[in-house]
Amino acid sequence: MGTTNGRTLYRNPKSGKIAGVCSGIADYFNFETWLVRVLAVSIFLLGGTGVVFVIYIALWMILDVKPQALDYKEDHKDIEVKKKVWQAGEPAKRALFDVSRQFNGLEARLQRLEKHVTSDSFDLKREINSL
Repeated sequence: MGTTNGRTLYRNPKSGKIAGVCSGIADYFNFETWLVRVLAVSIFLLGGTGVVFVIYIALWMILDVKPQALDYKEDHKDIEVKKKVWQAGEPAKRALFDVSRQFNGLEARLQRLEKHVTSDSFDLKREINSL
């Protein structure tokens, strides 16, 4: 649908409650999903009943469903730290914990690799393969 800075507005029913419209809007503007939902429900309850309902139904019909390939990319992207409470991303403490966990996993893999490369069996296999 709309594109800004290479982003496209999609519905995201996978992480949505009804049709994924609020979730898609939150992804597009980099807001927390709960904030968009609260805003939509607040406008709905404070008198914008017809407007919010019509816009929601129209977006439900107009917006494409987010492709699974994009979901995979977002699940495996770099850790993004939120700078404001309303922004999407991880709080700084959680991001630090995740980075620390990733580094610990990489360090363990590197230690296993180092142990294998410096072992006698590795040298023996390399000599046999060079024959």
